[in-house]
Amino acid sequence: MRLEELANLLGGELLGDGSVNVHTVAPPEAAGPGAIAVCATPNALRTARERGVTAVVVREGGEVEDLPAIRVPNPRLALALLIEALGPRRRHPAGVHPMAVVAPGAELAEGVGIGPLAVVEEGARIGPGTVLYAHAYVGPNAVVGSECIVYPHAVVGERCVLGDRVILHSGVVLGADGFGFVQGPTGHRKIPHVGIVVVEDDVEIGACTTIDRATLGETRIGAGTKIDNLVQIAHNVRIGRRCLIAAQTGIAGSAVVEDDVVIAGQVGVGDHVRIGRGAVVLALSGVTKDVPPGQVVSGFPARPHREALREAAMLRELARRSIRSR
Repeated sequence: MRLEELANLLGGELLGDGSVNVHTVAPPEAAGPGAIAVCATPNALRTARERGVTAVVVREGGEVEDLPAIRVPNPRLALALLIEALGPRRRHPAGVHPMAVVAPGAELAEGVGIGPLAVVEEGARIGPGTVLYAHAYVGPNAVVGSECIVYPHAVVGERCVLGDRVILHSGVVLGADGFGFVQGPTGHRKIPHVGIVVVEDDVEIGACTTIDRATLGETRIGAGTKIDNLVQIAHNVRIGRRCLIAAQTGIAGSAVVEDDVVIAGQVGVGDHVRIGRGAVVLALSGVTKDVPPGQVVSGFPARPHREALREAAMLRELARRSIRSR
């Protein structure tokens, strides 16, 4: 593709010869002839130049003396667009494989692709353009919207609902029973979970993440939310729109995460806690009470991040004084 075409695609400023052709996008350390590299730092630009890269993408205001370049305001967004344009592209299953198991009462819309040993149960509905990879499972009366991708060994449980353009990576389980038991005369008695999981449009859920069905009603994931690998979301949790939730986070039952929240890795959120819109929970935090909208919290128990930093500094100073006084 010609560099001037890529500049138009990225909405960036073209520097140098726009007629040069690039056929791949590469990291600076692996760039060579025919490649374009995104160089957000001077060191990355130096490395790409040493590798013989054909063209580079730099941040607005960046200086490039001897290479064709595109200046952009957001290099990470530019990288995403370049990968989409230059590939490589995945080839999804097309048509219904003869070894797939599709119940007679299931409904498949136009353009559905189903791989070998995938299962679609009675009453399930699969929207147009959706792809189920090998060993994917869609339970009875579940609904999967249009242009979804369900990777191998992902499970959409009975009566659960996916919106459009949802991506479930391998090992995702939607609709397992929540962890609900009550002490009875003979031990722990299971509380039946008869609710569902609802995942709205444009959600992506990482490998081996589990989202439990509600006891009653629904567990809901809002549109545009992105969830990392190895996350546990318990029964009756409500996640808002456009949230980011990183790996090894656990969210206990009936918690509410409002729109645009960011939760970093290995965070624990207690039951019935509410995290306000736009809040940020930093890694390794334990959220035991409500977090106000827009607040950045850290530590255990989670509290305003600056407060946690002050406490840590005071503890270090106390330790130093204790050592000096010995």
